[in-house]
Amino acid sequence: MTDVLPSPAASFKEKRYRFATEVVTVDNPDDPHHAASVPIYQSATFKQAGAGGGGEYDYSRSGNPTRTHLENHLAKIMGAKRAFAVTSGMTALDVIARLVQAGDEIVAGNDLYGGTNRLLTFLAKSQNIKTHHVDTTKAESVLPYLSEKTKLVLLETPTNPLIRIADIPTISQYVHDKCPRALVVVDNTMMSPYLQRPLELGADISYHSATKYLAGHHDLMAGVLGTRDEAVAEQLYYVINATGCGLGPFDSWLLLRGVKTLAVRMDKQQHNAVRINNFLESYGFKVHYPGSTNHPQYELHKKMATGPGAVLSFETGDIALSERIVEAAKLWSISVSFGCVNSLISMPCRMSHASIPAHVRAEREFPEDLIRLCVGIEDVEDLLDDLKTALEQAGALPSTP
Repeated sequence: MTDVLPSPAASFKEKRYRFATEVVTVDNPDDPHHAASVPIYQSATFKQAGAGGGGEYDYSRSGNPTRTHLENHLAKIMGAKRAFAVTSGMTALDVIARLVQAGDEIVAGNDLYGGTNRLLTFLAKSQNIKTHHVDTTKAESVLPYLSEKTKLVLLETPTNPLIRIADIPTISQYVHDKCPRALVVVDNTMMSPYLQRPLELGADISYHSATKYLAGHHDLMAGVLGTRDEAVAEQLYYVINATGCGLGPFDSWLLLRGVKTLAVRMDKQQHNAVRINNFLESYGFKVHYPGSTNHPQYELHKKMATGPGAVLSFETGDIALSERIVEAAKLWSISVSFGCVNSLISMPCRMSHASIPAHVRAEREFPEDLIRLCVGIEDVEDLLDDLKTALEQAGALPSTP
């Protein structure tokens, strides 16, 4: 994947620069005051020139200038024809799921975020939309489930929390060849557009929980979705406008501010994550991280992404031991979510994935002792010292004399 962004997106038609330059450069040509920062248009409605209306904006549910600037910027960095900002990552997936009708089918991974699994379960019960859960680390595993009923093929890569990798180009080719009406959808939250751009790899829709890396500070909730097809974009916008889930102007402004530092944050976070991975592997822990040469899909991930990201998980072999480690950490806050500038630690089966029934977690080989680390921008030596102390206090490592 080239680091220079592809053909122009949305209204951007000037020279393309490398990502770290593009992400901090926000186009704002229409501002009569030439503000260096896009203003917050904190207005629910807009005055019209005549009785027939017809202005570019009339009601902020349908569109707001601050959100428009954000969406144009997101389209640019995602390589999308159009992008949309909504109230959360799960809202983004819900908007996409509205394209599916009763009797249609979804093919999805068997290692999914707990909230995604919850929504798919709801669709099965309320709308007769069946989901086939398959091992997406094997591209051919989707083939038996592709049919005229297939509407969405939903991928996470890397997956959360086992950090498994799906071959986006190969799966996209299978789907488009066998089911032309089906859409390949990729949850790209873990990588962000800085490290991976699924739309360039063959996906039809890419979406994010912007609460995480795009915003970066855990001070707002937002979701982002983008597509390279104008017809699909119109369908998505119709749902967003009809349901009123577009992101509000203040949160749009916060997200536009936060995303400018995406490249520098991610560089620091994944640098720290590589050190944490090497530390854990040196003590013999089974670590799940695409930046490790021990990861079974290390080479595949390198072909699709420009970096390994900053989320990893590891196994201790003992649930009680994992609980002691998590509770002994001091710098690593016990919290769900990831992508924040601060480092977080959790046990997914007790927290972010607790909504998945225990028997289903067992079927999908989720280790109940799994610890997930979401690495922040702190000094890595402090993070290593704190993690080592927690491991020692929990009894996972011998105490240092």
